[in-house]
Amino acid sequence: MSNVIVGEDGIARCSWAGSDPEYQRYHDEEWGFPLHGRDRLFEKISLEGFQAGLSWITILKRRPGFRAAFAGFDPVVVAALGPDDVERLMLDSGIIRNRAKIEATIGNARAVLELTAENPAALDDLVWSFAPPPRARRPHSPSELPAETPESKALSRELRARGFRFVGATTMYALMQSAGLVDDHVVGCYRAEP
Repeated sequence: MSNVIVGEDGIARCSWAGSDPEYQRYHDEEWGFPLHGRDRLFEKISLEGFQAGLSWITILKRRPGFRAAFAGFDPVVVAALGPDDVERLMLDSGIIRNRAKIEATIGNARAVLELTAENPAALDDLVWSFAPPPRARRPHSPSELPAETPESKALSRELRARGFRFVGATTMYALMQSAGLVDDHVVGCYRAEP
């Protein structure tokens, strides 16, 4: 498999972007761009947790359903959800109907509110404090990318200590990639900086 794939538009992208227009848009407009803000990071943490064991495209195609089901990932609204809401969400075909992940999202919203009670930027500050230094060398292929790093392990430990769930080290490395804490575009991708 090639490390990059040239789309019908003539643009060379990381091979994982494939030919799906939504995946290509995500690659071009979101993946690896710095992401900040309490609600946006809460959404990303939540969706990365739902992705565990599934492909990202599955989550991406259901993201509108997730946003509707979880009130745009407003942690104030999500934190107020109760057992009846969990049962309602278990019937929602627009999301991944996994009870543990739904309950974790609600619990994580409560953890976000506790963390940001005195400092609205506390989640942003916490996540970004684990950003590693830039790589000395850009990866040539996806096989050179780690599944987890010392920084993703440390972020996972910190979030777990604060009551978050579904935030394992591999999931947190995926968060770091998607939220721009690391730049894992491979050599040859048009988004790869020299």
